[in-house]
Amino acid sequence: MSDRLPFDTSDDRMARAAWSRIAEPRDAQAGALVQALGAGPALQWLAAAAQAWSDPPVLAPGARWHTAAQRWIPRLTGLDLRRELDVLARRGGRVLIPDDPEWPAGLADLGTDAPPCLWLLGDPSALSRPAVAVVGSRACSPYGAEITNTMTTELAADGLVIVSGGAFGVDAAAHRATLAGDGAPVAVMAGGLDRFYPVGNAALLAEVAQYGAVLSEVPPGSSPMRQRFLSRNRLIAALAEVTVVVEASWRSGALNTAGHAAELGRTVAAVPGPVTSSTSAGCHRLIREGAVCVTDAAEVLELVGPWDAAAGAGEPPVAAGLLDGLGPGQAQVLDAMPARAGVELAGLVRSSGVGEPEVRSALGFLELAGRVERDGVRWRRARKQRT
Repeated sequence: MSDRLPFDTSDDRMARAAWSRIAEPRDAQAGALVQALGAGPALQWLAAAAQAWSDPPVLAPGARWHTAAQRWIPRLTGLDLRRELDVLARRGGRVLIPDDPEWPAGLADLGTDAPPCLWLLGDPSALSRPAVAVVGSRACSPYGAEITNTMTTELAADGLVIVSGGAFGVDAAAHRATLAGDGAPVAVMAGGLDRFYPVGNAALLAEVAQYGAVLSEVPPGSSPMRQRFLSRNRLIAALAEVTVVVEASWRSGALNTAGHAAELGRTVAAVPGPVTSSTSAGCHRLIREGAVCVTDAAEVLELVGPWDAAAGAGEPPVAAGLLDGLGPGQAQVLDAMPARAGVELAGLVRSSGVGEPEVRSALGFLELAGRVERDGVRWRRARKQRT
């Protein structure tokens, strides 16, 4: 029915872009129809249904398809994706579809809830690299902002893509920290890419698009309605191997994202906070329900799995101990030395409880190792060993 649709429905990219306008995100019936028929034939069926209210021959007829068609048909009127595509092209963007090599493989786990296409600004290759989602409260505390900044900067520096939602609070802190760590940020929007939301983060999101990617499943001109925020959370979860919730109140959109991640079989992690803090109540709830408790980037990297950049990650670095690397006799001699004063050989024999030959041998080793130094007839710990 090309007379009703002012574009070639055999163009899969155009047809999928049209479905992103016709059906709301997470419309499982639209997803099933597109999967069963293909985006173009599904559009042709819808155009025919608008004229004759007929069901597609490969689908069992029933009231549910008439009901679904009633949702979609009003959006056929005046449907012309050229406007939206022109807006995106002027901003240097593109439409991604499942046949593109840059299409995120993780979206397949959404089944019929997968978006028909992605409207994208920035580098699409960021969507095919290992990623961690960092989400949390819009009204995060200074503690939450500090944890987000420290953790995300290190994760980004290790080469992980950081996915978040572009909102105020933890989201914005995660995007800024990723940029500071010379990493690739990805922001998932609830509305069209012609106008970033929230407006207060427009400059930040423009920078995210410059060094990473900003994407949406709805075309330019789409408003960021509340339901679309909840729907886009499943994309944040699907794009990442691990979802980390930094701060979240008892009822929080971040918990919604964590729920999607758990349903998809992804790892969910949460950062603990003060037990008296309402902004951490959601995180504590997640931990009680089985989320992994994480406190730093190294612990998150362990959850990501095999990852070259994390090969050296392990226990956090700590200062070397006074007796590290010493044998029992050497450690006993060094430990018996005064922290700041010098001591003669005889005094060291008495204080250490080690025989004189062994003390002489230990002092020789410790001097060569730079752990002690001679001061006339006295011995003292080297300056770097004073504790």
